[in-house]
Amino acid sequence: MTAKIYKPARNAMQSGKGKADIWLLEYEPETRLTADPLMGWTSSGDMKQQLRLTFESKEQAVAYAERNGIAYWLEPEAPARTHRKSYADNFKWGRNENWTH
Repeated sequence: MTAKIYKPARNAMQSGKGKADIWLLEYEPETRLTADPLMGWTSSGDMKQQLRLTFESKEQAVAYAERNGIAYWLEPEAPARTHRKSYADNFKWGRNENWTH
Protein backbone atom coordinates (compact mmCIF):
# COMPACT_ATOMS: atom_id res chain seq x y z
CA MET A 1 0.00 0.00 0.00
CA THR A 2 1.30 3.42 -0.95
CA ALA A 3 1.06 6.50 1.23
CA LYS A 4 1.18 10.17 0.31
CA ILE A 5 3.14 12.61 2.48
CA TYR A 6 2.20 16.24 1.96
CA LYS A 7 1.68 19.59 3.60
CA PRO A 8 -2.03 20.50 3.38
CA ALA A 9 -3.22 23.77 1.94
CA ARG A 10 -4.22 26.54 4.27
CA ASN A 11 -7.90 27.11 4.93
CA ALA A 12 -9.21 29.72 2.49
CA MET A 13 -11.47 31.21 5.15
CA GLN A 14 -8.61 32.11 7.49
CA SER A 15 -5.75 34.52 7.01
CA GLY A 16 -3.66 33.25 9.93
CA LYS A 17 -0.98 30.62 9.88
CA GLY A 18 -2.29 28.36 12.62
CA LYS A 19 -1.88 24.64 11.92
CA ALA A 20 -0.04 25.51 8.69
CA ASP A 21 3.18 23.76 9.70
CA ILE A 22 1.90 20.18 9.92
CA TRP A 23 2.58 17.34 7.47
CA LEU A 24 0.09 14.57 6.73
CA LEU A 25 0.55 10.93 5.82
CA GLU A 26 -2.48 9.47 4.04
CA TYR A 27 -2.85 6.07 2.43
CA GLU A 28 -3.89 5.78 -1.19
CA PRO A 29 -7.06 3.70 -1.71
CA GLU A 30 -6.46 0.02 -2.48
CA THR A 31 -9.96 -0.83 -3.61
CA ARG A 32 -12.55 1.04 -5.58
CA LEU A 33 -15.55 2.58 -3.84
CA THR A 34 -18.74 0.61 -4.31
CA ALA A 35 -22.36 1.74 -4.12
CA ASP A 36 -24.58 0.07 -1.56
CA PRO A 37 -27.50 -1.55 -3.44
CA LEU A 38 -30.08 -0.68 -0.78
CA MET A 39 -29.25 2.92 0.22
CA GLY A 40 -26.95 3.97 -2.60
CA TRP A 41 -24.19 5.13 -0.23
CA THR A 42 -20.62 4.67 -1.33
CA SER A 43 -18.49 2.39 0.80
CA SER A 44 -15.21 0.55 0.80
CA GLY A 45 -13.68 -2.31 2.75
CA ASP A 46 -10.34 -0.51 2.90
CA MET A 47 -9.99 0.85 6.44
CA LYS A 48 -6.57 2.45 5.90
CA GLN A 49 -8.26 4.98 3.64
CA GLN A 50 -9.72 6.64 6.74
CA LEU A 51 -6.35 7.01 8.48
CA ARG A 52 -4.58 10.41 8.54
CA LEU A 53 -1.38 10.75 10.55
CA THR A 54 -0.03 14.21 11.41
CA PHE A 55 3.63 15.08 11.90
CA GLU A 56 5.46 18.23 12.88
CA SER A 57 7.98 17.99 10.04
CA LYS A 58 8.52 16.30 6.71
CA GLU A 59 11.52 14.40 8.08
CA GLN A 60 9.43 12.86 10.86
CA ALA A 61 6.81 11.67 8.37
CA VAL A 62 9.44 10.15 6.07
CA ALA A 63 11.20 8.49 9.02
CA TYR A 64 7.89 6.97 10.19
CA ALA A 65 7.14 5.58 6.74
CA GLU A 66 10.62 4.10 6.34
CA ARG A 67 10.65 2.66 9.88
CA ASN A 68 7.34 0.87 9.28
CA GLY A 69 8.13 -0.25 5.72
CA ILE A 70 5.44 1.90 4.10
CA ALA A 71 5.97 2.77 0.44
CA TYR A 72 5.43 6.50 0.10
CA TRP A 73 5.66 9.38 -2.33
CA LEU A 74 6.41 12.89 -1.25
CA GLU A 75 4.38 15.76 -2.64
CA PRO A 76 6.54 18.89 -2.88
CA GLU A 77 5.62 21.82 -0.72
CA ALA A 78 3.96 24.69 -2.56
CA PRO A 79 5.90 27.96 -2.39
CA ALA A 80 4.44 30.55 -0.05
CA ARG A 81 2.99 33.52 -1.88
CA THR A 82 2.96 36.82 -0.07
CA HIS A 83 1.02 39.87 -1.14
CA ARG A 84 2.65 43.13 -0.19
CA LYS A 85 0.01 45.56 0.86
CA SER A 86 -0.02 48.29 3.42
CA TYR A 87 -2.90 49.86 5.24
CA ALA A 88 -2.18 53.16 3.52
CA ASP A 89 -3.03 51.57 0.16
CA ASN A 90 -6.70 51.62 1.21
CA PHE A 91 -6.66 55.43 1.03
CA LYS A 92 -4.33 55.92 -1.93
CA TRP A 93 -5.27 58.45 -4.59
CA GLY A 94 -6.00 56.89 -8.00
CA ARG A 95 -6.48 53.34 -6.76
CA ASN A 96 -7.88 50.80 -9.22
CA GLU A 97 -10.51 49.17 -7.00
CA ASN A 98 -13.83 50.77 -6.07
CA TRP A 99 -14.52 51.93 -2.54
CA THR A 100 -16.52 49.35 -0.61
CA HIS A 101 -18.23 51.65 1.86
